[in-house]
Amino acid sequence: MSTALPLKHIIEAALLAAEEPLSRDRLASLFEEDERPSNAEIGKALEAIGEDCVDRGVELREVASGWRFQVKEDFQDWIARLWTERPQKYTRATLETLALIAYRQPITRGEIESVRGVSLSSTIIRTLQEREWIRIVGHRDMPGKPALFGTTKGFLDYFGLKSLDELPSLAEIRDMESLEPEFEFDAETEAKVSAALGGGEDGETDEGETVDGESEDGENGESGNREEREAVDTEADSEAEVVPEQESDTNESEIDEDIELNPDDERS
Repeated sequence: MSTALPLKHIIEAALLAAEEPLSRDRLASLFEEDERPSNAEIGKALEAIGEDCVDRGVELREVASGWRFQVKEDFQDWIARLWTERPQKYTRATLETLALIAYRQPITRGEIESVRGVSLSSTIIRTLQEREWIRIVGHRDMPGKPALFGTTKGFLDYFGLKSLDELPSLAEIRDMESLEPEFEFDAETEAKVSAALGGGEDGETDEGETVDGESEDGENGESGNREEREAVDTEADSEAEVVPEQESDTNESEIDEDIELNPDDERS
């Protein structure tokens, strides 16, 4: 085999042809023993390839299993139209279970059930294992020797992560959930918005109390409207007392809504 070709071009071709990420050792194995480049030389070639991709639609990304080419996020809306089938769906229970394993591994099935407050379906564990996102990493030293679950390199590769350290912190997740849009309106705009939304009714809180200095009965017939709503609420409460309360079903596969889960990154 001739080594006249630049090392960068050989590695670039290998990454493009590969169906999975390639580690440095795997890239080195492509060469004969007497012409095998060092890890430092491979590292420089990978760095040069990454710089070449700055102005392109693809990028060179290092994940848990190695290096790969993938489509940049800015172009995913167009690339997604290449495939007509819909992305695979996962239930909320499945994603919650996966998140617990990722953040609290190693973790047992009983500990997952304790956190979620419901029994864990065996189908969920089987689905995650078949997807090669989780595996049994050991057994807890306690009666019954329950299995300990942890994530795999396949999990990191799918979500474009190099290691578990790249997972967002729980504090960051809480901050994202608490974000709410805030708008500042002048007095005229605020009055128009209030009128469009129903005038005096917007001054009520969920408990029926008033705010912004409005009277208890409101204005423009607000007292009559409140009495009508109270009558309807009383009638609804009486009907609710007649209907027996049904026991909730903790079967996660029935109560959890389907959620589409798309990988952050697509291969080119």
